[in-house]
Amino acid sequence: MAAGGYIKSNPPILTKLRFQSEIVRSLVQAVQTTWTKKLALTGVVGLFNEPSKRMASYPRSSKKRSLPELDLTCPVCYDIFTDPVILLCSHSICRDCLEQFWSWFSNKVKRCPVCRKRSSVESPVLNLSLRNLCEVFLKEESLRDVEMLCSLHEERLKLFCQEDKQPVCLVCQTSRKHSGHTFLPIDEAAQDYKKQLKAVLLPLQEKLKKYEEVKKTCVQTANHIKAQAQQSEKQIKAEFDRLHQFLEDEEETRIGALKHEEEQKSLVMKEKIDEMSKAISILSDKITAIEKQMVAEDGIFLQNFKATMKSSQCMPQNPESVSLSGALIDVPKHLGNLKFRVREHGSIQ
Repeated sequence: MAAGGYIKSNPPILTKLRFQSEIVRSLVQAVQTTWTKKLALTGVVGLFNEPSKRMASYPRSSKKRSLPELDLTCPVCYDIFTDPVILLCSHSICRDCLEQFWSWFSNKVKRCPVCRKRSSVESPVLNLSLRNLCEVFLKEESLRDVEMLCSLHEERLKLFCQEDKQPVCLVCQTSRKHSGHTFLPIDEAAQDYKKQLKAVLLPLQEKLKKYEEVKKTCVQTANHIKAQAQQSEKQIKAEFDRLHQFLEDEEETRIGALKHEEEQKSLVMKEKIDEMSKAISILSDKITAIEKQMVAEDGIFLQNFKATMKSSQCMPQNPESVSLSGALIDVPKHLGNLKFRVREHGSIQ
């Protein structure tokens, strides 16, 4: 094998040669920079002022790439970016490509492989947006490249077996398994079965439409139920608010009447109690006076006997004559028709 063919068939050697050429190019640029400064002093300017070109690279694939795909291509490996990092100069490079490029230089200066500008960042940040775009692109590309192949013969499925109801390749057509079977081109078979499926699809679509109409009615009914519940709740609260107000007013009226009767009858009983207290005091005094006379000397006793007897005959009102009829509160009057009043108020409302 020729040396050129051997090198082309070994991408790692190509990559290594490419990076070695970069080392040489960097040395040449350093010499150019030094001599440009020296020649500028002598008036010779612009001798080495040609812009540096992008480093030569060998693509991993000979496939011609479209413009959007080129935007997603690493300028070093010429393949779709893998974990791209972004440098301070705004160039994006595959992380592995950048680390391998930097590993070929013994000096500590980190430069961009594209524009040769210094990068002060030892670990450039991941270009997350670019990586996501590349992953989406590769996924879509893999889906586009997928073909229906026969699992037995790795051939494209171009025919459809009428008996087995399955796609087959041209090799399957001549196999014993499909001997005596009838075949159709896969596109014609697809059209026939699409017609059959369409006949099944139409009733399903009609049924779906009816289900959607019923669902719409159910949703409207559910909304109406919710509105009914909200309105009824408002009415119930309003009725109970009125009922509470009536009960509060009725309570205030009845308690007021009860308090008034209590005051009146308490006043009557107080007068009777005062009378009883006065009579008790008078009787107590008479009893005390008589008891003193009973223990006095006979002469004094007899001398005061007439006055004592006269005083004992002046008795206060007989306690049995004190009547307590109607003294108590008329409870039935206050409670007897309470429930009727509540029902009456409810029926009026």
